[in-house]
Amino acid sequence: MDLEDGSKALAPGEMGEIVDSGPIVIPGYWQKPEETNHAIRDGWLYTGDVGKMDDDGWFYVVDRKKDMIVASGYKVWPRDVEDVIYQHPAVKEAAVVGVPDSYRGETVKAFVALKQERENSVTAEEIISFCKTRMAAYKYPRQVEIVSEIPKTLTGKFLKRELRQK
Repeated sequence: MDLEDGSKALAPGEMGEIVDSGPIVIPGYWQKPEETNHAIRDGWLYTGDVGKMDDDGWFYVVDRKKDMIVASGYKVWPRDVEDVIYQHPAVKEAAVVGVPDSYRGETVKAFVALKQERENSVTAEEIISFCKTRMAAYKYPRQVEIVSEIPKTLTGKFLKRELRQK
């Protein structure tokens, strides 16, 4: 479904929110009517996952809807930026979030953990320059924070909420 309000079904190849229906869909969230009304509409579960379907019916997940960054009106998917940062030979881990920006509305900030052998040899400015030459001007991170480790859950998932609060 479209990303604006989730009311329009999209054609194969178009990017939108993945929705599902059927017997596997939960009837609602336990004692959370607001979350239920937001996620389940007319029997459809709005997953919060953004992706696209190809002509053969295969789905490709791009990112989470709540993680989308809107910088100067442009949509930036953290995964796109992270994929470029991971190409740098010194990078061990990278997590990208949107942070408030007085001029752009939001801007791209990357938290980067370096490989142990490269910890003192790479600067935030170098990571920014690396990205600048490999992606559109509205996408590259304006801020990079070098950290020893990206905070994670017990299952290894990055805690982006915690990073946004930094």
